[in-house]
Amino acid sequence: MDIQSRKIEFIQEFLKIQSEEAISRLETLLRKERENTNSEEFSPMTEEQLNKRIEQSELDFKNNRFKSSAELLTKFK
Repeated sequence: MDIQSRKIEFIQEFLKIQSEEAISRLETLLRKERENTNSEEFSPMTEEQLNKRIEQSELDFKNNRFKSSAELLTKFK
């Protein structure tokens, strides 16, 4: 059975569920799966990328292109 057929079968079975608790458990499982999938898409920086980012940050700070944490906090209040 291919994945599309399995999805359709799953949805059909899901639509038959009458238990709120069962639906909640499936929603939780789906959310966790989505979070895991998103975290798997994360790829760490290379050392070279990290060093370039550090250099750019230091240059921005030196040229007064930054915001203090207090400024950021007032923006989100």
